[in-house]
Amino acid sequence: MSAITGFIDFSKKSNLEILTKINNTLSYRGPDESGTLFEENEYAQIGLGNRRLQIIEANEQGKLPIQYKNFSMVADAEILNFQEIKTELSSLGHSFQSQSDTEVLIHAFAEWGIDCVNRFIGPFAFVIYNHFENTIHLVRDRSGVKPLFYYFHNDLFYSPPA
Repeated sequence: MSAITGFIDFSKKSNLEILTKINNTLSYRGPDESGTLFEENEYAQIGLGNRRLQIIEANEQGKLPIQYKNFSMVADAEILNFQEIKTELSSLGHSFQSQSDTEVLIHAFAEWGIDCVNRFIGPFAFVIYNHFENTIHLVRDRSGVKPLFYYFHNDLFYSPPA
């Protein structure tokens, strides 16, 4: 099992050190890989963290947070039909650097937007940040196999690990 976490801090009182500490507390959920993304824009500070239990592939292109075009994403996902989706995306002009289902996931979101979830078979929870539009989507599978929680208070939006 892997874990994702993150925050949006509108008061801008957070930092990369806080995000790293939060992410490190999740090492028991994902001992194989750890990654963070911290960004500040005119509106807020955005932090995304990921701990990963490697299932499919271990290489640099499959590392999380993964970035593609204007998107960054962390995920706890097992997209069972990712090969079929990858084939369809390839026919639409997408090229891939890895065999990672998370790379397919971010390409699917870039191609079809939030409707991409209707194509996924398997448990998933992911957070995707659009750097150009300053939007964040928190998404989970319909059954909640991969739970996704969030909390909002004052100027802080926080998604703790499940």
